[in-house]
Amino acid sequence: MATDINAAAAERPAVAHSAARQIADVAASLTLADLPKPVIERAKLHILDALGLGLASNAYEYGQCTVAGAVALGGSGPCSVIGRSEQLPARDAAMANGVLVHGLDFDDTHLASIIHPTCTALPVALAIGEEQDSSGADLLAAFVAGAETGIRIGLAVNGGFHHVGYHASGVVAHFASAVTAGRLLGLDAAAITSAQGIVGSTAAGIQVFLEEGAWTKRFHPGWGAVAGYTAAVLAREGFKGPTRPYEGKFGLFDTHLHGTDTLKLDALTGGLGTVWHFGETALKPYPVCHFIHGCADAALDLRAEIGDTPIVAVEAQLAQPTLHIIAEPAAAKERPTNDYEAKFSAQFVVAYCLLHGRFGLPDLLPEALADPAVLDLALRVKCVVDPDTAFPEFFSGGVTVRLADGRTLSRHVRVNSGAGERAMTPEAVAAKFMASASLAIGQEQAAAIRDAVLDLENGTVRGLTALLRAD
Repeated sequence: MATDINAAAAERPAVAHSAARQIADVAASLTLADLPKPVIERAKLHILDALGLGLASNAYEYGQCTVAGAVALGGSGPCSVIGRSEQLPARDAAMANGVLVHGLDFDDTHLASIIHPTCTALPVALAIGEEQDSSGADLLAAFVAGAETGIRIGLAVNGGFHHVGYHASGVVAHFASAVTAGRLLGLDAAAITSAQGIVGSTAAGIQVFLEEGAWTKRFHPGWGAVAGYTAAVLAREGFKGPTRPYEGKFGLFDTHLHGTDTLKLDALTGGLGTVWHFGETALKPYPVCHFIHGCADAALDLRAEIGDTPIVAVEAQLAQPTLHIIAEPAAAKERPTNDYEAKFSAQFVVAYCLLHGRFGLPDLLPEALADPAVLDLALRVKCVVDPDTAFPEFFSGGVTVRLADGRTLSRHVRVNSGAGERAMTPEAVAAKFMASASLAIGQEQAAAIRDAVLDLENGTVRGLTALLRAD
């Protein structure tokens, strides 16, 4: 019997070689000096963007309900909630901030991994950083370590989570938060490995919200932050998690994807510590599902040429893997009943852009959703597979319109705005932040937050969170 046990143990991969351990080895020792300057600068811009969206979420019902629920769950504590006077225990603050940052679906996307990186790591970083009185430099290092982890999981599954009904950001937020929390709590590599193993048992996030515009997608990053915080503290106290939560038998890939034929496992650990995919992350110019952005660009490009000529028919070209999320079933997408359904309706967004030449947060208000001209045109937007898509490198899209005067006009956008060579400039990100923040706070406070984030490596987390609070 002893010989059999020893033989079985010898067949197991060494813990030191597991993907979780390789990620932990990098995260445990990572400092800001280890990160390339462009990655640090992008990280600050993405944090700024996310905080603006967190502030803006307080103007919406889901934001109010989230904070009320967090207060009911945990009462008062030492940690700040973005744009609020309430202060909560660290885990509850992380949960609330996760909802606020992701709630508008206006936050960043790493296109190839199809996740929202900042909301998977920032909420827990703010909470623990405030609780531990961390430096801004430590927050930045921990944030990038966690966000990079989430991106690499997304790259490894190669779009697989979406195909089987999981919200990818909701799944990876557990692991990203565990790594971020572990780094800020000063855990060694073995403990950060355990923390990833622990959250392997909590990682989920089903996409059924698409059926009725429910609020659960907003909740996913917040719950990931709760899980990551919990796992890191348990690991710190010696709780043992599995060391192969990703690639192990009945690990994340095996259980969630029901087959691994399309996996790109090299993406999980290849170049760790030297290649930073986070720097490729795109920021959103429109508050809708990123899959629609190429079509929105194309529709806006056509607006001036169309003028006042009535539109007879519209064809929207989209990447085939995205159609089930943003275009189907057509009958439901043509008639969104709330802002969240509209965010995931290519028919509505394209129609609105063609008629109004814009798409921003005000264009998701009830009066905009009830616009009879837009709803009439949405019925005539037919979504088809884009044969020229660059997906998933970019969220390409095309629009063809047939006009009442007999003309047919077409535009195709390969690189969606906000991505690649069309990335938002620092000035554009700052302007978006100020516009988002204006929904909740005054210009003076917003400017102080902007300046603190852009100089975060020289500040403290408590200095930043004090600025984020309402009076």
